[in-house]
Amino acid sequence: MIRKHVVVSGDVQGVYFRDTCRRTALERRVAGWVRNRPDGTVEAVFEGDPDAVERMVAWAHEGPPAAVADKVSVRDEQPEGLTGYEIRPTPY
Repeated sequence: MIRKHVVVSGDVQGVYFRDTCRRTALERRVAGWVRNRPDGTVEAVFEGDPDAVERMVAWAHEGPPAAVADKVSVRDEQPEGLTGYEIRPTPY
C-alpha cells in the first residue's frame, strides 16, 4: 500500500473535479479524500494499491473534461489505512 498527496493548480474548481475524482477513486478502489483549497487549487490524497494510486495521480494531471490542470505537485506520505473516498469541505 502507498499514499500520495497531490495539489492540482489551474482551472480546477467549478468543473466537477472533486466529484469526478471521488467517483474515479472509488471505481479504482483507491481510498482517500479530495477538497478545494481557498487559493483555487484542489488537494487530494490517494491511498491503496501502488498501480491504482499511480493511475489516480496520472488522472489528476488531466481531471474531468472541463478542467485544465496546469501543475500537479505530488509527495509521498505514510499510508494511514484509510477506507472509502470522501469530498472534504474547503478549509478556511
